[in-house]
Amino acid sequence: MAKAIDRKCSFCDRPEREVNILFTGLNGNICDGCIENASILLQEAISDTKKTKKGKSKRTDYKLYKPKEVKAFLDQYVIGQDAAKKVLSVAIYNHYKRMLMPSLDEVEIEKSNIIMVGETGTGKTLLAKSIARLLQVPFAIVDATVFTQAGYVGEDVESILSRLLQACDFDVAAAERGIIFIDEIDKIGRKSDNPSITRDVSGEGVQQAMLKLLEGSDVLVPPQGGRKHPEQQMIKVNTQNILFICGGAFEGVDKMISRRIQTAAIGYNAIKSSKELDRANLLQYVNSQDLRTFGLIPELLGRLPIITYLNPLDKEALKRILTEPKNALIKQYTKLFEFEGIKLEVEEAALDYMVEKAIQYKLGGRGLRAICEMILTDAMFDIPSQEIKQSVFVLTQEYAKQMIDHAKLDLFHAA
Repeated sequence: MAKAIDRKCSFCDRPEREVNILFTGLNGNICDGCIENASILLQEAISDTKKTKKGKSKRTDYKLYKPKEVKAFLDQYVIGQDAAKKVLSVAIYNHYKRMLMPSLDEVEIEKSNIIMVGETGTGKTLLAKSIARLLQVPFAIVDATVFTQAGYVGEDVESILSRLLQACDFDVAAAERGIIFIDEIDKIGRKSDNPSITRDVSGEGVQQAMLKLLEGSDVLVPPQGGRKHPEQQMIKVNTQNILFICGGAFEGVDKMISRRIQTAAIGYNAIKSSKELDRANLLQYVNSQDLRTFGLIPELLGRLPIITYLNPLDKEALKRILTEPKNALIKQYTKLFEFEGIKLEVEEAALDYMVEKAIQYKLGGRGLRAICEMILTDAMFDIPSQEIKQSVFVLTQEYAKQMIDHAKLDLFHAA
């Protein structure tokens, strides 16, 4: 009778009788002790790899754009708004210059968070998106209207950072030098100028909760969003180098500006200064006092030191928006028609007609897209199914007027 072969571990050479469990493979064996040692070494290797990757991602190897370079890039996508572009360009340059500076002395440069005031459709969100496109940093857009105080139905303000983490695939080091655009910041203004003695769920309480984010601190962020997953492990994010850009229409703030300006002086000087004011665009005189009267708390305004405004769009600006930027609306529709093998030509009179309608409906640049869709929908519906396609489609003023009348928009506007 043949003697039974005593199996051994292929790694430590210990026989099967000296180990607890011996796992047998096709061409070798491994004991439980070697598996345990291998597991420890594997965990250490994974930990070292993560540290190395984190160190690499924290390197400041991104390009530092000068203010004129930032503005020149913004000019390609946003028409007009030179004052806002200059303010944003300088703020962006100083923000990233601050991150690159070694902190050797006692002088610590603070963050340049920005608040933009402008009517709807003037380009607040587009400016923020264009900046993120240039800098190649993580960028997130959040709507302030969805946030409530902790303990109430809605989202906690920490979920702002969840959006930023999702935008950079949860790379914490990259998120910590990203940009967050908080839209509709005016919608969380408190209802009166007096501090609230009760809970203001959608207003003052949300502003107070945002203070630590804007100033810069370590924040525990739920990676999957709010309170729906209480078992999730929190991620710590430092907001010290995250740039916050806030935007809002602040409907009615022009009346507060007018009231402040008229009561700023008495007698002859008041009459003289009032003649020099641009009554058509009072937003250019906006300051933190007006925003405080509107409903933003002083602590929040202190963490948004840079205030800029966006001019209302006139006919010339709206017409340029249709044709000049890299992603101009007419260029977009030209591409769509090119796919069908058709050249789109738009007459000057048709452009003027679209601009007039956009001003009539008071929707700014955003309204131009809706008007273009109304005018071109029938053409885009019929052309793909035509057996013999025309080579050129000319958009005339008569055709545009016919389509607008067919949509009966004037009746909606009158209502």
